Amino acid sequence: MWPRLLALIVKELLVVLRDPRSRAILIGPPLVQLLVFSLAATLEVKNVDLVVLNRDEGPSGVEIVRRIEGSPTFRSVSAVHDPRALQRAIDQQGALCAIDIGASFSQDLAAGRPANIQIVLDGRRSNASQIVSAYLGEIVNTYLADENERHRRVSSAPHVVQRNWFNPNLTFTWFTVPGLIAVVALLVGLLVTALSVARERELGTFDQLMVAPLRTHEILLGKLIPPMLIGMVHITLYVLATVLIFRVPLRGSIVLLYASALFFLASVVGVGLFISSLCATQQQAILGAFLFVAPATLLSGFATPIENMPRWLQTITLANPLRHFLVVTRGIFLKAMPVEDVARSTAPLILIAVVTLSAAAWLFRRRTE
Repeated sequence: MWPRLLALIVKELLVVLRDPRSRAILIGPPLVQLLVFSLAATLEVKNVDLVVLNRDEGPSGVEIVRRIEGSPTFRSVSAVHDPRALQRAIDQQGALCAIDIGASFSQDLAAGRPANIQIVLDGRRSNASQIVSAYLGEIVNTYLADENERHRRVSSAPHVVQRNWFNPNLTFTWFTVPGLIAVVALLVGLLVTALSVARERELGTFDQLMVAPLRTHEILLGKLIPPMLIGMVHITLYVLATVLIFRVPLRGSIVLLYASALFFLASVVGVGLFISSLCATQQQAILGAFLFVAPATLLSGFATPIENMPRWLQTITLANPLRHFLVVTRGIFLKAMPVEDVARSTAPLILIAVVTLSAAAWLFRRRTE
């Protein structure tokens, strides 16, 4: 059995590596995803254009404007001299937000009276507006706290100290790049497996495979092991890139990461083989794989929290292997996830792998009868 199985595995690897389309799939999409998601697809808000209507002639209004200008979040801070210019800047999308400082701001602050600043935001960009509002609120509150401390005034507002666990500087790549390890492993493992049987049918070699001295389970293993090996290679390359290029700390056990990845790839390869058994051509297999990848990525928690989804949709995500492996990759990289938590997230992967591989084996046997 083992010599026959080894020969089939070598044959599958050679077919993938020699085929120009297969090589393009192995190299192109993972590289594009690494560049796009790590560098371009960011939820951080930077290079914001802001307008200021400062009616206050006192020092407090001027200092607030200086602190805003010194923030790296804002690309330009433009002064306007009447409310209509402020309104025009927002209406024409010349600025994402605007600040209106009242004429008595410095006097009210010095006298201990409430001193208010109006922040006007462009609601057409709701997410960015909320983030910028939080930035501006932090700048203003920091200044007010500094003034209270300098004049030894007692403020009624509580003193809040913020601590960001696991990602102290809120570096976005620390959140994105570990997740890419799972996303790329899903894409590569699914595509390579989906093309496997479909390629045999399209090239006319499937019948030769059926008459070869190989049992059905040996053919299945020969189709499953090469994509898992290729997936492990991609995971290794992305782990190295995450640590060496993007400087994301690897705080947990690499052994636990690879142990969980093994079951993740098994579940993904099961889905890929199921798709491949249904398709007659490689083009159909590629379309079927992308039909699975898109919703799997959206329902994984990679970009948006699963907790924000409707309850019925959260239940569906439990069947998504990417959801569970994302928890493992981010947990091992950022917070040294213990064995118990890794096992808790890997257990659903084992169940999904058993179901998908069993379904793929059943369909494969049905199509070969």
